Amino acid sequence: MGLYRQDGTRITKASFPAVALDDPPVRVTEDVYVSEPYGRGDGQPEGSKRFLLYPAGTIVARSAVGRLFTSASIDSISPAKGPAAGSTAITIKGAHLDGVSAVTFGGTAGTGLHVRSATELTVTTPPGAAGPVSLELADDSGAITKADGFTYEAAAGG
Repeated sequence: MGLYRQDGTRITKASFPAVALDDPPVRVTEDVYVSEPYGRGDGQPEGSKRFLLYPAGTIVARSAVGRLFTSASIDSISPAKGPAAGSTAITIKGAHLDGVSAVTFGGTAGTGLHVRSATELTVTTPPGAAGPVSLELADDSGAITKADGFTYEAAAGG
């Protein structure tokens, strides 16, 4: 699920348009829309309808805002191996990936992150030392780690 401004730009958890009144209620400072895919579709924002979720001025419990940002999950990584030199384009499939803002491999940032849908993203591996490394997604709801999620392979003949 994605949250959007009226102009279609995505709202992240950190930029949710609200100001604290008392803890836990917050007042929504601009209209917030939720997207739902048309029928089965491909999950892409272009194949979605947007509905007004909270009009500006609505008072909402902070915990209700937090529940709108579901943690990402990783179902598969393909390919799961690549050369230590890096530059392997990988596809990560899972759920709620539309809030992912960065992917790291053993602590080193991947490049060319492209969130294709809420269930798929692509990223290119950085160089790394031979062996398995944890793959970490930076998400609206925090970090999601897949231990030994990618394996760097030593160069042939080395």
